[in-house]
Amino acid sequence: MKRVRLFGFLGAATMGMAAVLSGCSRAESQIAASNGPVTIGIFTNSTMQKFEKPSADELKKHLTPMQFEVTQHAATEPPFRNEFYDSKKPGIYVDIVSGQPLFSSLDKFDSGCGWPSFTKPLADQTVVEKSDRTLGMARTEVRSKTADSHLGHVFEDGPAPTGLRYCINSASLRFIPVEEMEKAGYGGYLEPFIKAGLVKRAEAKQ
Repeated sequence: MKRVRLFGFLGAATMGMAAVLSGCSRAESQIAASNGPVTIGIFTNSTMQKFEKPSADELKKHLTPMQFEVTQHAATEPPFRNEFYDSKKPGIYVDIVSGQPLFSSLDKFDSGCGWPSFTKPLADQTVVEKSDRTLGMARTEVRSKTADSHLGHVFEDGPAPTGLRYCINSASLRFIPVEEMEKAGYGGYLEPFIKAGLVKRAEAKQ
């Protein structure tokens, strides 16, 4: 699938224009809302196949206005004013709607764009890429496979080993700290963190 190659950002003075070119900014994103906790999207790996997407009315009851607009209407949250853009905590990021594991902190990097950036998803089958020609540009949109949540866009200006930058909205994500992954039902994703020395095997099972 064709992706847009970008050549970096020109600094804080031109960050607004760079945000538009990166595909991570839209007018409808300027909704003043925080990425607060929600009660949906919390399920274990054993129930993942049973997920049924709630209605729009039900989603509105559990998501903040920003989370709803981003995931359901492909809005984009403001750069540098979102929950995870500069987070360095170890753990995984899951779909705020379904709880499907999407990205790992081990693949997260500081792109300077103001949104969480990853070199790759946890698994190819967890995300779907679609052509996006809005704003007069040819971009590649990224959506979650299970809930069809809008996540962000992917570009070919990332670091090795993939050369990709998955530019993702914090509002689309819920973070599961590595120390809570086993209890939350995501123990199957702990091995890379154990190998990286970020958690001990015994601690992971507590």
